[in-house]
Amino acid sequence: MPVKSNPIFAVFFFAIFALTACGPEPKVLVFSKTAGYRHANIETGVEAIKALGKSEGFAVEATEDSTYFTEENLKNYAAVVFLNTSGDMLNNWQQADFQRFIEAGGGFVGIHGAAASENDWKWYGKLVGAFFDEHPAIQQATVKLADPSHPATKHLPAEWPRTDEWYYFKPVPPNDKVYITGADGNYTHSSTDSSEAAINVPEDVRWTYDRQQ
Repeated sequence: MPVKSNPIFAVFFFAIFALTACGPEPKVLVFSKTAGYRHANIETGVEAIKALGKSEGFAVEATEDSTYFTEENLKNYAAVVFLNTSGDMLNNWQQADFQRFIEAGGGFVGIHGAAASENDWKWYGKLVGAFFDEHPAIQQATVKLADPSHPATKHLPAEWPRTDEWYYFKPVPPNDKVYITGADGNYTHSSTDSSEAAINVPEDVRWTYDRQQ
């Protein structure tokens, strides 16, 4: 989903800090480099995450510089956020250091365009959960909670109407835990297939997986 309001970020950061303990004030790296399409709301998103950090007690550092991705530098952060990234942002050495950061217990959040990034990197595809496929025009639709007990979703209503740029993803791996799904109803999708004029919200909207699997 695109960056729009603090409640959306709360979904992601409740998940981070339910899983990550990194001192009295964790530090988060927000990475928004684009090597493909660039969303116009990136700067707004960075400011929203910084505001959330002030209210929730974590520090935020934002960059579009991929040289931040070294093993030594990443030790300074509890988690890394890919905010509307796109294309191939990291070279082979940076990819290897980022993978070591995650495998050592570092947190990760991928927001919206993160699913349209590093499409040729199989390990990242598993980390982000699923790659972007396509999307229709921005519109309102209603999603529903599949699991209201998770820290990332327990504060949300059972059905949540949102106006958004809803992504279709390539299939989510079957072992991943889905927390928010598409709800039946008002979602229009203009497809190259003329027989597909109106369908429901994409089936899986937000999910996690256990890195130990």
